[in-house]
Amino acid sequence: MREINVEIITEKIKNAVIEANIFLPASLKSRIDFFEKNESSPIAREMFSDMKENLKIAEEKLIPVCQDCGMAVIFAEIGQDVHITGGDFEEAVNKGVALGYTEGWLRKSVVRDPLIRENTGDNTPAVIHTKLVPGEKIRFTVAPKGFGSENMSQIKMFNPTAKREDIIDFVVSVVKQADARPCPPLVIGVGIGGDFEYSAYLSKKALTADVSEKNPDSFYALMEDEILDRVNKLGIGPQGFSGDCTALACKIEVYPTHIAGLPVAVNIGCHVTRHKNVEI
Repeated sequence: MREINVEIITEKIKNAVIEANIFLPASLKSRIDFFEKNESSPIAREMFSDMKENLKIAEEKLIPVCQDCGMAVIFAEIGQDVHITGGDFEEAVNKGVALGYTEGWLRKSVVRDPLIRENTGDNTPAVIHTKLVPGEKIRFTVAPKGFGSENMSQIKMFNPTAKREDIIDFVVSVVKQADARPCPPLVIGVGIGGDFEYSAYLSKKALTADVSEKNPDSFYALMEDEILDRVNKLGIGPQGFSGDCTALACKIEVYPTHIAGLPVAVNIGCHVTRHKNVEI
């Protein structure tokens, strides 16, 4: 049994929150480079150039890549041979989020009640997803989620008779309806299966995947490619100025489901779909 003190958790989360808001994942930056080089529209290429300049300034000056520093989403994989000491796990995570947003001078956007709308002042509470796994380590994925893109996300309960093409049509329609509002080029997270809420979880988790890696299941790898191709043919383009690239990547996560249903969720990420992985 390995003991991990909550103070270590707080420190790791604090640093990850700050870094995730400043440094875009290398695989996503590579996708931006790739699509810029293959873009036929001069205006779209100019938009890509502005995006890259923004990323460069953020890294050099250690400031956020986006003014919306998001709601903190934390995916935690906790080794079952870990004993957390010195306090409560979720309190430690939220303390790390609070310190990250206050000490990192990040915008605080969380309200205490969804209708009364009083700001909590430190961007807590975070949305925390925990999973017990074998081993004696804790792995975190810290994913600040801006709401310009979050608001464009959708879920649909398909009949179990729905075909692959029906799901693709739905995903493409979600992007088409969103148009320029979620700050394209996008990362599209798709969750298929489970139940109502679990499909949404899967779609959010999909946004934290490495966009340089192919889906290990060839069936879904081809589906991701087809969705990306059809979305990019919409012509919305970077920041909605038209062009060849409306999305940088599409990632699909799946889970078994009930014989009577087929839940599908689409979680939209903007061109700065941020996340940071840390391990204790």
